[in-house]
Amino acid sequence: MQNYVCDVCGYVYNPTDGDPENGIQPGTPFKDLPDDWLCPLCGVGKEAFSPE
Repeated sequence: MQNYVCDVCGYVYNPTDGDPENGIQPGTPFKDLPDDWLCPLCGVGKEAFSPE
C-alpha cells in the first residue's frame, strides 16, 4: 500500500498505521478513507494529498 503526503504540511498518511486517533483502522488504503477525512495536522481534505 502506498503512502500519501499532505502537500500543505508534509504529514504522511501510512496505510499500514492508519489514523486510529481519528477512527481509521491500520491497514486502510488512502482510497478507502472517508470523503470527510482531514489531515490530522493541518485540517485539509484528501484532495491536498499526493502519492509519496
